[in-house]
Amino acid sequence: MNFNDELLRWYQQNKRDLPWRDTTDAYVIWLSEIILQQTRVDQGLPYFNRFIEKYPNVACFAAASEDEILKLWQGLGYYSRGRNMLKTARQVQELYNGKFPQNYAELVKLKGVGPYTASAISSFSANEARAVVDGNVYRVLARYFGIDEPINSPQGIKAFQAIADNLLNRKQPGIHNQAMMEFGATLCTPKNPACGICPVRAGCYAFINNAIKTLPVKLKKGKVRDRFFNYFLFTDEHTVLLNKRGEKDIWANMYDLPLIETLSLFTSKELLALPIVTQFFGTNINILEFSQVKIHLLTHQRLHVRLIRLQNKPVKLSEQWFYTPVEDLKRLAIPKIVFILLKNIFNL
Repeated sequence: MNFNDELLRWYQQNKRDLPWRDTTDAYVIWLSEIILQQTRVDQGLPYFNRFIEKYPNVACFAAASEDEILKLWQGLGYYSRGRNMLKTARQVQELYNGKFPQNYAELVKLKGVGPYTASAISSFSANEARAVVDGNVYRVLARYFGIDEPINSPQGIKAFQAIADNLLNRKQPGIHNQAMMEFGATLCTPKNPACGICPVRAGCYAFINNAIKTLPVKLKKGKVRDRFFNYFLFTDEHTVLLNKRGEKDIWANMYDLPLIETLSLFTSKELLALPIVTQFFGTNINILEFSQVKIHLLTHQRLHVRLIRLQNKPVKLSEQWFYTPVEDLKRLAIPKIVFILLKNIFNL
């Protein structure tokens, strides 16, 4: 058997039972694809189930508010995906009367749907002959064919797409794409791949040449930026002071606590002496808690997060700060690291 035949035979015997696999509903497939971007299946599956239960079709999704979508998205990270999904659903509702398009040419016109996602949806829902190349497919192709072009370089992206296009089973493109992705996700894994039971190892360059650990090649990311977030919490047990974030930074339009960001990690004495702190909280600050620093990792940022719990009210409020009932914390879209801090205090 050739590579494609072995791949499909392996897939039919070993594929996972996933809810978006046995459907041609482009909406369901789109939902799964966006949720699983930058997210493992075991982490994304509960989110998919919650979204499909609450928003079973495009019309329901399009009618939701951004706060509702971001709250349901809480913990998945890359919150722009959730915001873009809402824009996409509203586009589909307006331009296609709620019927999600299935062809690549229409799909790439939608907000947040790039070539990869459009290829996946069109091949899975309409069997359009479009090769899907995600991280799993990059790894399989690099190892099997011995390609050392960086997978995140412009040249590498073009080269791998060309190879995937050439390899595509044009009679069964949807199943072929699913099989390639599944093969990389469960057998040809980043670490400790199951080469001993691999059905195509006899033709695999990396297996033959002991290059499993060196392929695929990826260019190093830029330097991670350290940021220091000092959150101030004031509550009278019935209400809590929150901050509405703007659109220009991480967690756009979500809710967190009054924040003073510093260029480095300050001691409590240094922090409370800052003019911006005294401007809002005065010089006679009674502190109930000055927490240990928690590290929260984002793609290109490392956040050093600390909570300062106050006994006395702020003397002045920023225009983005507002009081809200404690019970509202359960429904607001709050970044996961902040929600964890609040959850421990209010038993949410």
